[in-house]
Amino acid sequence: MRDALEEARDRVAGLLGAIPRQIVFTSGATEAINAAVWGACRAAPGAPVLCAAVEHSAVRDASTRMAPVEILPVDGTGRIDVETLRARLQASALARPALVHCQWANHEVGTLQPVHQVVELCREAGVTVHVDAAAASGHVPTDLGALDADLMSVSAHKLGGAPGAGALVVRRGSRFEPLLVGGAQERGRRGGLEPIPALLAFGAAAEALASGGGGVMRDEAGVARRQIAAMVSGALALEGIEVVGPADPEDRLPYLICIGVHGVEAEPVLIGLDRAGVAVHSGSACSSEAIEPSPVLEAMGVDPSHSLRVSVGWTTTDTDGTAFVDAFTRVVSELRALRG
Repeated sequence: MRDALEEARDRVAGLLGAIPRQIVFTSGATEAINAAVWGACRAAPGAPVLCAAVEHSAVRDASTRMAPVEILPVDGTGRIDVETLRARLQASALARPALVHCQWANHEVGTLQPVHQVVELCREAGVTVHVDAAAASGHVPTDLGALDADLMSVSAHKLGGAPGAGALVVRRGSRFEPLLVGGAQERGRRGGLEPIPALLAFGAAAEALASGGGGVMRDEAGVARRQIAAMVSGALALEGIEVVGPADPEDRLPYLICIGVHGVEAEPVLIGLDRAGVAVHSGSACSSEAIEPSPVLEAMGVDPSHSLRVSVGWTTTDTDGTAFVDAFTRVVSELRALRG
């Protein structure tokens, strides 16, 4: 079983552009994020953590629990303001940050962040940087060797693996205090028996995506972009519909899009689409039980009550896309008619 686990580690490392010893297996990206925050903040007690409001709730909540948090601004597409970060890191009068967060891509609107610029700034300033790559890994190239981030968190189920598995990728030479103690597993960096079946599935998914020099991942991304483009084109045929986030598909994840719907709120549209057999969402996958407005959309200056997140997966067909467009057009038109 140990050999199988190490083989899975090799496969995950191959997909991420890392070496196997950098991979610390976890129960998911949430644990990996908490471990990253714990280790960085324990190494610099009382120092602030820098992150944008568009970061995932796991990043924001884990950081708030451990340290003072300074919020970095974003533009109307949800992209981090690099110049503000540069000025903050160069401000000698302010406390040196314990950690800077930068997601690789946004989980609600798909915005690809300037991760290489952010990591470079943090390297120059000698500040630890964590990249949340859960939404991006397996969908766009995430070459950790070229990125050189201190810490990167990934999730298995986001790239076709089983739920309950993930990884914290640690930069070579970096040391951090483990979050979970009580065992020598993962070379003493994460105590507790590893979720073997889920991790083996994680390795299998990583191997499939990396096959053909990453050709499988590129092909799937191409299909997803085409399907999303067709769905957006159909939705935009209605008046008062707009893309939320980057307009250029190359500036966002291939498999999801956020759509703004003027004239009706998102909730009745969700209900109408659900009755038609079409599943979309009004926030991130981890906020389905939350009643608060999306902090991502609020940080972008977008009305969360009029926005829908639409995504496609490996089993999505062109017929599914057509069904979405037909149902969306009908539901929105009917709701607008009711408003008179």
